[in-house]
Amino acid sequence: MTALYKDRRSLFSGTGSAIAAALVTGWMSGSMWIAGCAIPLGLTGFVRWMDMNAYERAMPGPQALAEARRWEKRYILGSSTFAVFLSLWCFLTFLLTQDPAVHLVSFAVCLAYMIGITGRNYASDQLVTFTTITAAVPMVAGLLLQYEFAYVFLALLLVPFFMSVRNIATRLRHTLFDAVVASHDLRALASHFDTAVNNMPHGLCMFDADQRFVVCNERFLTLLGLPTGGRWKGRKAVTLLARTLEANSVPKEGRQKVIESFQDWFAAGCSGALVLEAAGEKILELTFQPIEAGGCVMLVEDISEKRRAEARIEHLARYDALTGLPNRSYFQEQFEAVAARGQACALLFIDLDQFKVVNDTLGHPCGDALLCQVAARLRRVLRPSDVIARFGGDEFVVLRPLRGGDAKEASLTARRIVSALGDVFTVEGHQIVIGASIGIAIEPTDGETFDQVLKNADLALYCAKSDGRGVWRFFEPDMDVRAQDRRALEIAVRDALENGNFEVFFQPIINLKTGQTTVCEALVRWRHAERGMISPAEFIPLAEETNVIIELGDWILHEACRQCASWPGEVGVAVNISPIQFRRGDVVRSVISALERSGLPAHRLELEITESVLMENTEVTRTVLENLKRLGVRISLDDFGTGYASLSYLHHFPLDKVKIDRSFLQDVEADSRSRKLLVGVARLTADLGMSVVVEGVETRPQLTLLMRQSSIEEVQGFLFSPPRPAKDIPSLLEAGKVDFDQVA
Repeated sequence: MTALYKDRRSLFSGTGSAIAAALVTGWMSGSMWIAGCAIPLGLTGFVRWMDMNAYERAMPGPQALAEARRWEKRYILGSSTFAVFLSLWCFLTFLLTQDPAVHLVSFAVCLAYMIGITGRNYASDQLVTFTTITAAVPMVAGLLLQYEFAYVFLALLLVPFFMSVRNIATRLRHTLFDAVVASHDLRALASHFDTAVNNMPHGLCMFDADQRFVVCNERFLTLLGLPTGGRWKGRKAVTLLARTLEANSVPKEGRQKVIESFQDWFAAGCSGALVLEAAGEKILELTFQPIEAGGCVMLVEDISEKRRAEARIEHLARYDALTGLPNRSYFQEQFEAVAARGQACALLFIDLDQFKVVNDTLGHPCGDALLCQVAARLRRVLRPSDVIARFGGDEFVVLRPLRGGDAKEASLTARRIVSALGDVFTVEGHQIVIGASIGIAIEPTDGETFDQVLKNADLALYCAKSDGRGVWRFFEPDMDVRAQDRRALEIAVRDALENGNFEVFFQPIINLKTGQTTVCEALVRWRHAERGMISPAEFIPLAEETNVIIELGDWILHEACRQCASWPGEVGVAVNISPIQFRRGDVVRSVISALERSGLPAHRLELEITESVLMENTEVTRTVLENLKRLGVRISLDDFGTGYASLSYLHHFPLDKVKIDRSFLQDVEADSRSRKLLVGVARLTADLGMSVVVEGVETRPQLTLLMRQSSIEEVQGFLFSPPRPAKDIPSLLEAGKVDFDQVA
């Protein structure tokens, strides 16, 4: 609508020309009717001028379609009315006068108006149609009234002419409409494209075939550290790259390399990528891609976080997350690299001696902190060329290249490690002493591959731990033989349990006051078909390591209760419960099952536990012991004084009996301090309400000393009887009480 109403100059000029033509033709023809046509033309022009003012007041901005249609109809009405009066004036000139000059003026003015109004208002189809009809009909009618060939011929020519004018206006309107729609779509597409480009995570820039800057998004300037308000269009690519490299503090040599690479790729019309390490630990990747029309597109991506993530993944793949030391795979790479150089090296396999106790008593967070301190001490005592790794748990491994292949260097290294790890650690306010054992294997003497050397170092470590811990041992060939024997023995232990090759022996415990056997301790024995009787010290540790001890302990418990149920009187049976059996098995259920199957009264069963059981998960341990006490079972603390339990454990746990270890009897006859220690422990235990048993009584003087102590109730040892097979116990019990005067 604005296109129709906005041009007042054409309205003034058209109206003025029509009025002037009407007055001139009226004067030339002397006709008042012709001259009077100027009045309606002038009035119509005035009304249209007022309508334009009304439009400007009513439509300051965009308008609705219905409102636009209403104003369009008003404009058509005014324009058509003016065309009607103009064509009537032309018709009157042909009707009232024969003057060719008057005819020419009126015809020319009317025809010019019609063409002008049609050309200017082609956007409105209705306006063009009404204007053409209202102007053409009177003009044609006036020409035909002359009845002359020239006039008639001109009238006939006007019909196709007017139709052509209308068709031209229609095509022009369609062309304009298509152009407007295309322009709108193009602007919308450009807006969407601009939004998409400026919201890309990558920076984008385009150069033309002359290597001149064409366009870029805001991300491009931000990533490269260029001012967003700069005039970059038309700049050379080399200039832009130089400014970029300078803004990101790239050294001069690096700048030249980037520019030369870009020019080579541009000239060859191929793609390429460059990694730019910018200031502030920012890493950018510049990718160049040629385009068919010439020039290229440059993409910029900030890959800083990607590189950091890759570095973290690489670190996690090669290093231990807790200590920061190399892990097994990276350690193996380092070992193979040293071996490939032909240089002899020592592999030291380190195991912390008391780490499990720390984890069980102080918790895993404290254990993790201790491992970090161990790693720090290893770094401090070893050379920078040594490789330290953690394989998991409390296992550490050291790779030490040997100068001249001298194994003494490995021994000195092991000595420093044992000394460093033997010192007191302070972790979360706790004073901790752990120590370490080390197994050493030399490459290539003890193996040429990583797996061989590591296996042999592990065998040496096992021997070091067997020899008392806190020591180091070099690998020896017979260690492998012993390891094979040990693995064979592990299998044999399982087979023995399945085939019933274990036996339960019993050793009596004697009451010092009555001489009666009150309890017999159940002790397992293994009668091997080839090796004969195998000591429990040899197969019990294997059973504990392989968890066979849970099944074996359960079998011992059931067999001991079954045998005890057949004994005369109130003689009880004592059964040792392994710490592993106590921790991983269901002791309460096993006891209930054994008592029910054997029919043995609960008060005749004693369960012997060691101090380590009390130290592991004390709340759970107390709950289990209290449940056993509620069944009526008696609880005995075995080997008291050999572990790490404090005297407070005697007070906090429901114990009935304490068995003082045989080590307290060493030198007790001659050493007054040993004697005082034994007597003091026995008296303290008795004062807490528990009965006291002394193990390992083997001599008459020992017995005499113990009989003088009122706090000691029972004794056990080879002086009275060694462990005997189950078939011998009934006759032993029927023999009655022990005559201490006859004991030799």
